[in-house]
Amino acid sequence: MRAPAILFLLCSIAGAAAVDTCVTCHAALEEGAKGPATLIKGDVHTAHGLSCADCHGGDRTTDDQDASMNRAKGFLGKPARTAIPKFCARCHSNPDIMRQYAPRERVDQFELYQTSVHGKRLASGDGNVATCIDCHSVHDIRAVKDGMSPVHPLHVAETCSRCHSDKEKMAPYGIPTNQFEEYRSSVHWEALAKRGDLSAPSCASCHGNHGAKPPQVESVSAVCGTCHVLFAQLYDRSVHKAVFSGVGGGGGCIVCHSNHGIHQPSTAMLAGPKAVCAGCHDAETSPAKTAVEMGAWLDGLDGALKNSETVLARAEEYGMEVSEAQLRLIDGRENLVKARLAMHSMVSGEMRKPVEAGMAVAAETLKAGQAALREKDIRRWGLAVSVILIAIAILAIRGLIRRIESGPTAMTASGEKTL
Repeated sequence: MRAPAILFLLCSIAGAAAVDTCVTCHAALEEGAKGPATLIKGDVHTAHGLSCADCHGGDRTTDDQDASMNRAKGFLGKPARTAIPKFCARCHSNPDIMRQYAPRERVDQFELYQTSVHGKRLASGDGNVATCIDCHSVHDIRAVKDGMSPVHPLHVAETCSRCHSDKEKMAPYGIPTNQFEEYRSSVHWEALAKRGDLSAPSCASCHGNHGAKPPQVESVSAVCGTCHVLFAQLYDRSVHKAVFSGVGGGGGCIVCHSNHGIHQPSTAMLAGPKAVCAGCHDAETSPAKTAVEMGAWLDGLDGALKNSETVLARAEEYGMEVSEAQLRLIDGRENLVKARLAMHSMVSGEMRKPVEAGMAVAAETLKAGQAALREKDIRRWGLAVSVILIAIAILAIRGLIRRIESGPTAMTASGEKTL
């Protein structure tokens, strides 16, 4: 008996006891064809009670191989790569179907995909662009919230990089391949991967997911502003808004902060050898001097607050009550944040107000800390004097007691008592 006949016989025997003959037969095949039957066990569709036939068509209840894969009866088999989005959209764009299995799931993903760079290139005949299966996988598709999903927030950047870090794939499009490397050096990656903040931005946060496209120059600040709302409002009122958004502009926020490799901001961006302002303003110009002045204000306030914190911490170590001053320091730190925020308006007056308020808090709390340390010294001297006086008193008492104990009563020759 030939191998195919034996295989079909095994499938037929197993099918008598199994409901899904697709899984039963594929599980008995060689490794390559066996994969889907193994992977589908963890698939989100399987969890909802769906199986192979719900996507690929055919009859999963029959043992007849020809009947189960009869195209005349709806068997689709493996769809072409370029047909994948429409293939998935048969269900995912149908509200009636999605309402049965995932009522909260959006049904406009395919429409969004068609507006994306990927979707437009696919429509033009480019079969190399990303489709649903490139991001979500094929037979082991998992829910977005599943930690093993390739589109889970912790894995999105890595998933995108599978294509966007591939020099060979990106070469025809002239797209750089260092985005993922730069992103992994950013504050966003640190918040996401190291601190576990799943709300931190990843690729999809800025570019979109199904409707993915690079932000245009005029929309960069709007994209950043979805998280950094107050910064965006101040930037919109600044002189940089018109400059960076105009013809030949560099693209808003990314001019100073970059895009993928966004690092922790510091006053080094305002003055010094790494100052981003120097890219546009010569050192002797008024804007450059203003930037240096702003940097000095921020460093001065930060240093003053740290000095107060140090003094108060010393006082607290000695057991002095400085909790009220420490609470006031919170106001000082808030003013430092406000000053850094106000910097985006590039108006000195707006920045000076929180700086002056913060410096006042720093001076007040420093004075409180120094007073607490002086009180500590006074208490120590007072304690030392008290200890000395007590010691003198104890010695005097002990001397008196010894005199009393060492002088017994004696009778003199005249019969008088003497001590």
